[in-house]
Amino acid sequence: MAAAAAPPPSPSPAPILNMTLPENHPVGNPIFSRIRLANQLDVPHIHKLIHQMAVFERLTHLFSATESYLSATLFNQTSPPFTSFTVFILEVSSNPFPADDATAAFSPILKTVNLDLPIADPETEAFRSLGNDVVVAGFVLFFPNYSSFLAKPGFYIEDIFVRECYRRKGFGKMLLSAVATQAAKMGYGRVEWVVLDWNVNAINFYQGMGAQILPEWRICRLTGDALQAYHHNP
Repeated sequence: MAAAAAPPPSPSPAPILNMTLPENHPVGNPIFSRIRLANQLDVPHIHKLIHQMAVFERLTHLFSATESYLSATLFNQTSPPFTSFTVFILEVSSNPFPADDATAAFSPILKTVNLDLPIADPETEAFRSLGNDVVVAGFVLFFPNYSSFLAKPGFYIEDIFVRECYRRKGFGKMLLSAVATQAAKMGYGRVEWVVLDWNVNAINFYQGMGAQILPEWRICRLTGDALQAYHHNP
């Protein structure tokens, strides 16, 4: 009878790989972002962003804003931020932003986003901001309103917009969260805005943020000749 074959040797334990990256090693393609209060120097960028938003919303026939009008109405005021028209600017950079760039009214929000692929921005030069590699990627414009039911003020978001190449990266959530955080910090009762009924992606995004969509409400608006008629015939 043939002798039984010797059992195979026990496998050697697999080497343990160190998967921990050094703390200063960037993951993927990092992009650094900052949300800060806008100022009068940002008006040219704000104007271009509003126009891009009008194109996206198919409402260019209603767009008549000029840089001079924006400058005069948004920033020609002595009231502190958040008590009147307020704009947050979203900037991105390939380098970290300074952490000590703060104002008395608002400390900029800094966040690093790690991407699988770098972002190709065809409009870098048109939206270059302060600093050689800082680019404006979006904005949110809001102002106070009031809820008599809650007996509390709130914020109404007139515009929130992220340029196309920076969408679906979490930047829209950052802008909306910045407004909501400020409202909660000030003890306000709610934040409101409107969304076009055909913009399903935006509706799903807002619902994912915890917002309620109120289909039973309709916007009523007096503008243009209908509004000016009250000036002539009160």
